[in-house]
Amino acid sequence: MIVEDGERTYELSAKTDLWTGNADREPKRLIITGLLGSIRWWFEVLVRGLDGHACDPTGKQCEGRNHCVVCELFGCTGWARKFRFEVLDKDGNVQAAQIEKEHNFSLRFTPLRPIRVEEWSLLDATLHLIAEYGAIGGKTVFKPSDESGRENEPHHRDFGLIDIVSSPSSVQAPHDDLKKYLSQWQKLDHGDFAWASLRHFWCVNGQTLTRQDNNTSSFNRVIKRPEPKQQSSQGDSWLAGYRPKPNPRRKIEAESKKVFSFKKPARTFGFVKPGLIEFEEMRKRLEDVWGQDGWQFLTGDAILGQLFRKGEKQA
Repeated sequence: MIVEDGERTYELSAKTDLWTGNADREPKRLIITGLLGSIRWWFEVLVRGLDGHACDPTGKQCEGRNHCVVCELFGCTGWARKFRFEVLDKDGNVQAAQIEKEHNFSLRFTPLRPIRVEEWSLLDATLHLIAEYGAIGGKTVFKPSDESGRENEPHHRDFGLIDIVSSPSSVQAPHDDLKKYLSQWQKLDHGDFAWASLRHFWCVNGQTLTRQDNNTSSFNRVIKRPEPKQQSSQGDSWLAGYRPKPNPRRKIEAESKKVFSFKKPARTFGFVKPGLIEFEEMRKRLEDVWGQDGWQFLTGDAILGQLFRKGEKQA
């Protein structure tokens, strides 16, 4: 077992405001557990994409020493997290206020127990996945708008986009070694969370889905909700999400849409669900909005290749 000691610090730049919020849903104070929870979620997506197994942390699949590879690093009931997590401002002090657009900040991971090189490699790939293809924190489900005077309305603003300014140089575990490492952990039934895998992920950088006017929404066209505003609450589905509804037989819980789009900088990403909506169908829907030229539809497998080619260059 190869273990790497010493803290890891990533310097980041916020391309938009980051939202973590507090119990009153106010963004003024940074809640670092909001960032850490988001990092963990993407770590799970990466692990599943590498054919590993990750529990649903809202359930009770992992406890104590009987836990998955994600809980090994991030902790669960009866098993402490293996690192201390800190968010620092540009001067190296603890970041207390909300992280705002164009501000630099750092994430510092300090080992509290030995951390394997495979775990560091997965964490490094996760942060690059977020920075280059995803988003971090809350409010990332907001939809951009091109409507005059509404672009800066709170529910049309971009949140959660970052760049990596600098990252620690270290030994990176080869892709095959990571898959071998992941195969040694307990197997889980991913159930309703099976879609949350990099195998089912796609991303288009440089393109945005927006609402153009009262009757036109490229976003709704892609997720198959009615485009007119007065009808846009209709068309619930796995891809479009579910709005909470009273039901005499069972309560219908709210569920997020599976497509996310940002305007400045432009990025659109999401997930497919085999048997329900495939990559080719999603690509066709996007072509209906953007045309066929001038953008690249990246699937999770291609992104995995890019993430770990970078890791091999750093080794």
